[in-house]
Amino acid sequence: MTTESVGLLYMITNAGPVVKFIMLLLLFFSIISWSIIFIKFRYVRKSFKDSADFTEVFWQCRTLADAFSKAKMLRSSPLGRIFIAAYMEASRTENKENLASKKNSGSTFQTMGSVKRTLNRAINVENRRLTQLISFLATAGNTAPFIGLFGTVWGIMSTFQGIGLSGSASLAVVAPGISEALVATAAGLAVAIPAVIAYNYFNDRTRVLNSELQSFSSDLLNIIERDVLKKLEA
Repeated sequence: MTTESVGLLYMITNAGPVVKFIMLLLLFFSIISWSIIFIKFRYVRKSFKDSADFTEVFWQCRTLADAFSKAKMLRSSPLGRIFIAAYMEASRTENKENLASKKNSGSTFQTMGSVKRTLNRAINVENRRLTQLISFLATAGNTAPFIGLFGTVWGIMSTFQGIGLSGSASLAVVAPGISEALVATAAGLAVAIPAVIAYNYFNDRTRVLNSELQSFSSDLLNIIERDVLKKLEA
């Protein structure tokens, strides 16, 4: 163990109770933040990979039924999940209205309206899945520096109080207490910096994937409408 690590450990263990509590609170923030970062990174990476695979497969399929069978094998794909929801709603509505016997534009309008609402709900669900937990990263990034600063201020107050009681203001007396207090600020920044970076990264990935969901939703609506019209004309 190096001298620096021994010194840091010594400063933390010999800090006052308030500073120790602040350090434990920041440790909690750090553990939760890094857990969320690892979980969301794996989830987002898997979502992008499976969505790219589904997009490639989808445009190769000749019918929506074929795409549906492929989508069921890519359950981790947000695009695949919204397609499954839309396809099942379209099939259910068609069966309910018996489009083969109701050859009118009203039934087509009802089917498309129902599918569009289902797609919007499915996209909202996927957006909630993507943004779930990352709000904690924003909270950690915004509050951790202030929590650390509070520990620093409290530690400096305790140091000056000790100086007043001892009646000595030499560097040898002041420096240890100040350095112990500053550790809290450093810990707060150590928690906040990766949390903010990760939050911005996940926000950017979420915007990209949401744009893909909206674009795919528009294309899918056009394809389903053409499919419904073909069945009406048959």
